[in-house]
Amino acid sequence: MWILRLSILLLAVATLRAESPGEQSVLAAIKSPDLTVIHLWAPWCSNCQAELKSGGWLKIIKDNPQVKFYFVSVWNNGEDGRAMLKKFNIADQPNVTILADPGPRRGENKINQLAGLPVSWIPTTWIYKDGDLRYALNYGEVRFPVLQQFLEDSESEWSHKGEPPIQ
Repeated sequence: MWILRLSILLLAVATLRAESPGEQSVLAAIKSPDLTVIHLWAPWCSNCQAELKSGGWLKIIKDNPQVKFYFVSVWNNGEDGRAMLKKFNIADQPNVTILADPGPRRGENKINQLAGLPVSWIPTTWIYKDGDLRYALNYGEVRFPVLQQFLEDSESEWSHKGEPPIQ
């Protein structure tokens, strides 16, 4: 009997934390062998607007056609912000996918994690390769030369094989 109760409880918990279609897309993207950038943003956010106005996103997207970029609008009441991304010529780039979290902007139901990582500030930018989180820029505007360096570093083999151990 306790197994049945436990199963029902686990099912209820899983149902409460079911991934949205946007989160399912993010989870699939980060498992990809491709270099993938997940950028959490919202059109009303002044920091996010500043990144767009600088032209840095468009340049980095165009300079890295092999990288998959996911612009995920969060805390925006389910709206994806496509109109603003179109204004900055980002929406129609072939290596860009636009998604939205369906949750509210404010309140206790506001998203506070995505793909197992905390979401506490936007813009937030994560870089994945082969299912591994390579870099997480969790608090604010990205500096695009730094982002470019992170993309290049993420393409390299990460290994400390053959290095002497610490004594």
